[in-house]
Amino acid sequence: MLKSLALARPKKRLFLGLLLASEFFVAAALYGLWIICCPGLENIFEYLPAIVGAFLIFVSTFSFGALCNMVLAVKGLPTLKLFHRYSFAIIKFLFPVSVRIGKIFGIKRRQIEGSFVAVSNLIFMKSGIKVPAKKLLVLSPHCLQLSSCPHKITRDPNNCKRCGGCNVGDLMKLSEEMGFTFFVATGGTLARQVVMKNRPQAVLAIACERDLMSGIQDVYPLPAVGVLNIRPNGPCFNTRVDMDEVRRVLDKIVEEKNS
Repeated sequence: MLKSLALARPKKRLFLGLLLASEFFVAAALYGLWIICCPGLENIFEYLPAIVGAFLIFVSTFSFGALCNMVLAVKGLPTLKLFHRYSFAIIKFLFPVSVRIGKIFGIKRRQIEGSFVAVSNLIFMKSGIKVPAKKLLVLSPHCLQLSSCPHKITRDPNNCKRCGGCNVGDLMKLSEEMGFTFFVATGGTLARQVVMKNRPQAVLAIACERDLMSGIQDVYPLPAVGVLNIRPNGPCFNTRVDMDEVRRVLDKIVEEKNS
């Protein structure tokens, strides 16, 4: 029942295609700006147009290289670690352009954000990251809790009575079984505070597309993987999560105790 309510898996090529289109658009805009500014730059210093032009070519080439690196990661091919560090910075810069280009073609922002999460998750998995359970932080949104529940769990999930009305009890049980830290956050600010306090080696976040995208970028370079929540009642109200999907992700990133 829940799986039928889940959104279709986002297409990774959507986000990458829009990023590449944004890259070419920004590069063309910078070239046009350089052409316009050349006479003024030359008046300041004879070689200034060439210096500025060389810098813009370097920035555009490096940015394009980082995007190609993401494509290689998605295809399962070898990548250059040089670009990993700057990938999310480039995404953050190009994302607003990608949204506007997507809007022209009738692509909703939520679709683009979901595609980003899919790409980020795949890169995470391809990197082969494995962490001890005690060094893993699992974050979920407060809307996962049943709205009628009287127990406050946003500061202490142990207050959950595990009545079965929502997935919080399932996650608490899984936390005890595997040994990871579980926390329910009311928003991005609290989530960042929890990350800083616990200093995990990796994060698994459960949220909507928008919150996952911002959260994954906020905690970078800390590796983070996202699981989309299920919204049978609309956003931010009595949401659910596919526990089979959560277990599948955890099995891939948690080190075995005897390893």
